[in-house]
Amino acid sequence: MTDNASLPAPYTLVSRENHPERSTVRVAGVPIGPDTVTLIAGPCAVETPEQTLEAALMARAAGATLLRGGAYKPRTSPQAFQGLGEPGLRILADVRAETGLPIVTEVVDAHDVELVASYADMLQVGTRNAQNFALLQAVGAAGMPVMLKRGMNATIEEWLMAAEYIAQRGNLDIVLCERGIRTFETATRNTLDVSAVPMAQRLSHLPVIVDPSHSGGRRDLVLPLTRAAIAVGADGVIIDVHPHPEQALCDGPQSLGERDITELGRVIRLWPAMIGRTRAQAAHTPA
Repeated sequence: MTDNASLPAPYTLVSRENHPERSTVRVAGVPIGPDTVTLIAGPCAVETPEQTLEAALMARAAGATLLRGGAYKPRTSPQAFQGLGEPGLRILADVRAETGLPIVTEVVDAHDVELVASYADMLQVGTRNAQNFALLQAVGAAGMPVMLKRGMNATIEEWLMAAEYIAQRGNLDIVLCERGIRTFETATRNTLDVSAVPMAQRLSHLPVIVDPSHSGGRRDLVLPLTRAAIAVGADGVIIDVHPHPEQALCDGPQSLGERDITELGRVIRLWPAMIGRTRAQAAHTPA
C-alpha cells in the first residue's frame, strides 16, 4: 500500500520540497514576502478618475504601497457593472503617475493579457478564473508578477496546482491570495479560511496574502479579519477602499470609507512588529 504522504507534491515548481526557502515577490520594487506585511488597497472597481485618485490617496495615507483597482469586473449578474475596460486602465495609469503606487489589476480573458499587462505592474487572476487554465498559462507567459486568488470552491491543493500552471510558463513571481471560500454559512459573504495561510506557506514557497474585504463582505469585518490575517502570518492584505462606499458601483458594503481608513492605517503600522515583521515600504516617492 502506497503512503501518499511520501509521494512528491504534484505542484513541483511552487512546492517547498524543491525550494525550501520562502520567496519574496517584488512588484515594481515593493516586496511581498516573509519579512514584511504589504498593504494593497484601492477601489474594487475603477469608476471615475476622481473616485480612483481619492481612493488611492486614502489607501496611501493608510500605508498602502500597491494600488488595487478593477478595470475589468467579472460579476455573477450580467446586469451588474462590468468595469470600464481600457479607459479604466488609463485612469489607473494616471493615478499611478500621480501617487507613485504600482498597479494591481485583474485580467479576465486570455486575449486581454497583453493589453492589461501594458498598463499593470501585477496581474490578478480572480476567484472565478482560478481554474481557467488558458488564462493561467497566458498570465504565466506575460513575464510579470501575478496574484492568484483561491477559487471559491477550491481545495488548497487545487489552488497550488493552479499556481503550477503559471509557473510552468517560466514565471515564479506568484502571490497566492486567500479570499474566502464558499461554505454553508450565510452570515458572511464567504468564509475566511485562516488555516489556509500557514498551510499554503508550509506546502509552497510562494507568498500568501489575505483578502479581508471579499471574504467577510462587510465593512465591520474588514479590520478584525485584517488583524487575524497578520496574526496568522499572512504576507499582506488586499483591501477595498472607496471615498463614498454608499455610492460604489461594486462592493460598496465591504469597502472602507474615510471613517475606517485611519484605524486600518494604525493596524498596518503596529501589528507587523508583533510577529517580527516590518510594514512594506514604497519603492519610490512620486515627484
